[in-house]
Amino acid sequence: MADWGAYVTGCLGSCRLAGLAFLFSVGILLQILGCALYNNWWPMLTVLMYIMVPMPCLFFGNTSSSDFISVSGGGDDWADAAKFLTGFSAVGSIAIPAILRHALLIESGAMWIEFTSFFVLLATVMLFQRVTQEEEYY
Repeated sequence: MADWGAYVTGCLGSCRLAGLAFLFSVGILLQILGCALYNNWWPMLTVLMYIMVPMPCLFFGNTSSSDFISVSGGGDDWADAAKFLTGFSAVGSIAIPAILRHALLIESGAMWIEFTSFFVLLATVMLFQRVTQEEEYY
């Protein structure tokens, strides 16, 4: 019974990747359900934004994820441009379902499912950054 805490800690440590994969698959499932349940595939436009979100950092930004969340006092203008374009793309991921709902192209339920999908995928990315910054992960 005393080893219960060590067992749980070991299991959680070894199941990080599986948990991240599960969260990612739930986010994609919600994305597809938001379209399929209402028989309207307009919300799939947000997938384009999901693809565009990491592109500025891949092209202009630094490879370190710790530099991405830090605020620099100046210097690398390309990294600042990458941060701006990444933020712009992330806001677009929220704006597209809201604009489609405002134009009455999708139902309110589909919009809320798309928002939930965005936040699940955002949580996945945030947890992935935290896991990769830990020294035990390597």
